[in-house]
Amino acid sequence: MDLVVGTVLPRVAKITLFISVGVYLANLAVAFGAVRKIAALSKPLTKPANLPVEVGTAILTTAASTTAGYGMLAEFRESGMLDDRATLVAVTINTFFGFASHIITFYVPVLIPILGLKVGLMYVGARALISLAITITGIVAGMALLSERNVDYAALPDGVETPEDESSTTREKLRNAAENTWSKVVDILPRLAVVYTLVVLLMAYYDTVVRVLQPVVDLRQLAAVTDALAAGVGLPAAAAPVIAVFAVDTTNGALVIAPLIHNGTFTATQAVATMLVGGILTFAVSTFRRSIPFQYGIWGAEFGSKVIVVNISLKVVFISAALAVLLTMPGL
Repeated sequence: MDLVVGTVLPRVAKITLFISVGVYLANLAVAFGAVRKIAALSKPLTKPANLPVEVGTAILTTAASTTAGYGMLAEFRESGMLDDRATLVAVTINTFFGFASHIITFYVPVLIPILGLKVGLMYVGARALISLAITITGIVAGMALLSERNVDYAALPDGVETPEDESSTTREKLRNAAENTWSKVVDILPRLAVVYTLVVLLMAYYDTVVRVLQPVVDLRQLAAVTDALAAGVGLPAAAAPVIAVFAVDTTNGALVIAPLIHNGTFTATQAVATMLVGGILTFAVSTFRRSIPFQYGIWGAEFGSKVIVVNISLKVVFISAALAVLLTMPGL
């Protein structure tokens, strides 16, 4: 009980406070249009990629609403303004601006408070650079692969606009931000408390747990396997279960690794590398849970499959490259 009261509750309370403040500010930023203003930087990127300026509007919209942004690109494709190749290039360029919206709505208000400022900024920075590299790849692909044959400027569909919601009053926006914040905190807090408590207790009573479970499963042999696996990529043995959790859910993975960073099991660089490995494995879960329903709903099965393959392939390549750089850094 003293362990829970003295270690878990203060940490959970602190994280909850930061998450509450961060999520509320993020919701305000979305409500008052800050996300769209940041995304306006996307428009000049379409010209070197040989894409119509209207695609910049879709990219802008993606930063505020992924569904709306993809929906606009689907309209461009269905109208004949973009062929399949041009659409795939546009989707690739979208990557960084879709990530930018997650910085405001998830990474800053949720993940960084859980991981701590240093590790949180390192991880978000790494993911931002990965997303930016993919966007630059899209621009280069547009320069090399697209021409007037891939774009029909005369086929621009009517009525394509960015979503604006100026009808809400300031008071309504403040209230909606508070309601959304409460919903987010209520969703995260139980997991935060349970996972953090389990991790702290497991660390404190590890030897006892091993003795109790030893007759059922040879945990020490299993540990030897995971130790060898982690050692093969230069990570602590504790990375294996963290990666497994992170692959299923990013927030829960961060909750598991946070106390292990705090007690020195992971260095900051090792923690980021572990989460990047988990990020690669995440695609196996997220593809079936989110990508297939979303992309098939937007594009249909045939072209939606192409979008999924391109997205996952580029992310795996650039996350792997970032991981290779981290693993070769001195003092890992």
